[in-house]
Amino acid sequence: MAEHPAYPVGLRLAGRRVLVLGGGQVAQRRLPGLIAAGADVRLVSPSATPSVEAMADAGEIVWERRRYQEGDLDGAWYALIATSDPAANTTASAEGERNRVWCVRSDDAEQATAWTPATGTSEGVTVAVLAADAGVRDPRHTAAIRDAVLAGLQDGTLVARHHRHRTAGVALVGGGPGDPDLITVRGRRLLAEADVVIADRLGPRDLLSELPPHVEVIDAAKIPYGRFMAQEAINSALIEHAKQGKSVVRLKGGDPYVFGRGMEELHALAEAGIPCTVVPGISSSISVPGAAGIPVTHRGVAHEFTVVSGHVAPDDERSLVDWASLAKLTGTLVILMGVDKIGKIAEALVAHGKAPETPVALVQEGTTAAQRRVDATLATVAETVAARDVRPPAVIVIGEVVAVGPDGTA
Repeated sequence: MAEHPAYPVGLRLAGRRVLVLGGGQVAQRRLPGLIAAGADVRLVSPSATPSVEAMADAGEIVWERRRYQEGDLDGAWYALIATSDPAANTTASAEGERNRVWCVRSDDAEQATAWTPATGTSEGVTVAVLAADAGVRDPRHTAAIRDAVLAGLQDGTLVARHHRHRTAGVALVGGGPGDPDLITVRGRRLLAEADVVIADRLGPRDLLSELPPHVEVIDAAKIPYGRFMAQEAINSALIEHAKQGKSVVRLKGGDPYVFGRGMEELHALAEAGIPCTVVPGISSSISVPGAAGIPVTHRGVAHEFTVVSGHVAPDDERSLVDWASLAKLTGTLVILMGVDKIGKIAEALVAHGKAPETPVALVQEGTTAAQRRVDATLATVAETVAARDVRPPAVIVIGEVVAVGPDGTA
């Protein structure tokens, strides 16, 4: 068989019987793809991994808890043979040969009638990489090639610019906390397809240097205490460029809907009849503490965490935050945009019953090369911020999780 290359083909298995023999790790890896393809999956195995069992419990597959028996392949279009019994695998494979059922064998590719390629999907395109013959099959090599192709499709480097799929409209893309590697795959792909990018200062700015020269980049930076682009101007720019038939990406820091005014922009676009896609991003409220070694929840320490905007002081009549209730919570408090107000915030929390010795950590420029962590308590945080010259952007974490060490103890 090795002297002839395998013939690649895509199987349309929706509603068709697929037999899976063995409920171990091989089945656990392959079953999600078969389920996604709409196959009528029948699993025959006396046992299964917890993940496979969960698929059966959810009704995604039918599980017969027994060993393989002659006749199990009757009515099957395709079979995955992956038991720990070589003799059973051989017998089942022979049955498949007689019944003209394509069979994959996890234990002996040379004796199989079908091979499973290394596959991946990117926006409706499935990439499958298959070795020429069993004698040179190296799963690591084919997986590496698959990953390289998928990465090229996702970041736009493998798609000719004049052939790429472009959709006029706006994508509100959450860029994550700052590290360019923390933007989502979909966000990066949309960025590669953009004609216009309207970018925040707190977005992953390193990605802008990768954009082709023809892409127009508009600075929507809202620099604290300095120049800013009014929200109305941002909305107008999004609408104007989209109406010109351009693909526009609004690149925002963190997540568009976590203090990012994403819904305001969505409403403006909807009123103008502009189609809009929202791409969630990794919020700095969770990722920045994590990057600094702080879990926002931890067993036995904090069972909840609350994210609050600190841009308005507790004594400001515009404040919508119930600081008295927050002071009574036993979990973690994460404050965004609160560096210059942290003194008043600490005073309010202590005044409403929070212990002055409650640990506080400020993580400046989280996930970037300039990241630094400054520790204090509610009693000392105001003077610490001034003495250590802590500046925005910084995420503030208040609670016992700040003191949790690598060994899991506070």
